Amino acid sequence: MLWTVIVILVVLWLLGFIGHFGRALIHLLLVIAVVVLIINLIQGRRGL
Repeated sequence: MLWTVIVILVVLWLLGFIGHFGRALIHLLLVIAVVVLIINLIQGRRGL
């Protein structure tokens, strides 16, 4: 589920570069997705 959200946000981010629509919002969503991914990776390693 998390990977699906990340892929969708990356695609929207790339479309934002191409179409210049909602650029600030898409960049913000991408940053949030990266932060969630890092937190998920850290928590996964800590559990091992």
